[in-house]
Amino acid sequence: MRRVGRRSRQPPEGSLMENGVGREPGTPEAPAAEGTPGARPPRPRPRLVFHTQLAHGSPTGRIEGFTNVKELYTKIAEVFGISPTEILFCTLNTHKVDMQKLLGGQIGLEDFIFAHVRGETKEVEVTKTEDALGLTITDNGAGYAFIKRIKEGSIINRLQTVCVGDSIEAINDHTIVGCRHYEVARMLRELPRAQPFTLRLVQPKKAFDMIGQRTRSSKSPSEGRVCSGKETLRLRAQGPATLEDGPSPFEEEAARRVDDLLESYMGIRDSELASTMVEAAKESPGAAQLARDLDSVLGEFAFPQEFVAEVWAAVCHPKEAQK
Repeated sequence: MRRVGRRSRQPPEGSLMENGVGREPGTPEAPAAEGTPGARPPRPRPRLVFHTQLAHGSPTGRIEGFTNVKELYTKIAEVFGISPTEILFCTLNTHKVDMQKLLGGQIGLEDFIFAHVRGETKEVEVTKTEDALGLTITDNGAGYAFIKRIKEGSIINRLQTVCVGDSIEAINDHTIVGCRHYEVARMLRELPRAQPFTLRLVQPKKAFDMIGQRTRSSKSPSEGRVCSGKETLRLRAQGPATLEDGPSPFEEEAARRVDDLLESYMGIRDSELASTMVEAAKESPGAAQLARDLDSVLGEFAFPQEFVAEVWAAVCHPKEAQK
């Protein structure tokens, strides 16, 4: 996911990358030829190594050399001898299906990565008796959309076989693998009322103590937070990863507000998308300009005007937006 306006340690054009991190400014490009007066060895580049396990239980592995989520999944799969498509999502510092600890576009340099892999497949018949199903959907950045939250008292909440963490593989036998979460949310919203449909779900393989909550308040201050105040590795959909400072308290709170708006308008939660919108709003003098900026960066979303106006107000005039 492209970010707008985030200060980061961007590598100069043509610089070498290791784990997606460029050489520090001023580092010699190559050692001087042997015998050259004043020759000094180059400064060592950072070597970022992360520890990982399969969430349902495995030995600890070590991974490095990735610059985006798909490459991360490939590295994890190589360590454990599985296919990258077996990985549904990853959590940071917990093996449980904890939606507050999802790996998004940031990994703290001391974070431990747990990979949740495919478990049993199940089919559930649902009858849409009202417009909203009560699902909040997110995706893993590598082709799988899954359930992040189930609203208490909703249609889906009454189906005990549907759980937080379940990946949505198909709707009425139409595969949605490779679709983004907002596309899946739109498909579900457009299904006609009173007509039953079938969801094919894949649940993550669980250890005996891994029980996910069916619902969680969207007001949790730790939602989407990764090692605040510390350096993190920022993974990007396009371009190399970069080392960045953790988000400020203002940015975290603004991103939480925008994430809440995403859920209320679109039925999705995406902390990385929310952070991208915060960065765009901070640079925009008004909602109209923000709409144009978002179209240039995130044109595929086609956000309604009233939503963009609320985003701009939530970031630039938070006190007025809360009234």
